[in-house]
Amino acid sequence: MLKVEHIGIAVTSLDVSIPLFEKLLNTPCYKKEEVSSEQVQTAFFQQGETKIELLEATGPDSTIAKFLAKKGEGMHHIAFEVADIYAEMARLQQEGFVLLQETPKKGADNKLICFLHPKNTNGVLIEICQEIK
Repeated sequence: MLKVEHIGIAVTSLDVSIPLFEKLLNTPCYKKEEVSSEQVQTAFFQQGETKIELLEATGPDSTIAKFLAKKGEGMHHIAFEVADIYAEMARLQQEGFVLLQETPKKGADNKLICFLHPKNTNGVLIEICQEIK
């Protein structure tokens, strides 16, 4: 793993949360993007090498809507950048981690992504991601 790529935070409303994080981080939101396959609207901030991704559900059956109903707003996942997502997925499976996808899928911010089941990672949802070239 190369670095922490971003920290994902589930929010009820991007309209409320974007101004809050712009004040908190003293930097503007540089990108908003909808990922329709995940029923989520995202907003990104960059602070140094690390990004913050805010996630708002766009549908009642989305993963983020279920997370918010169960846990409320807060940290949803930590994403690590990898050089080769296919090789890293194979390595992690060999190490006994349970992957939530068999193949990487397209995520926000021009990334291929894969999530690890939190039961294997001390309850923290981990995402691995690779820039699409």
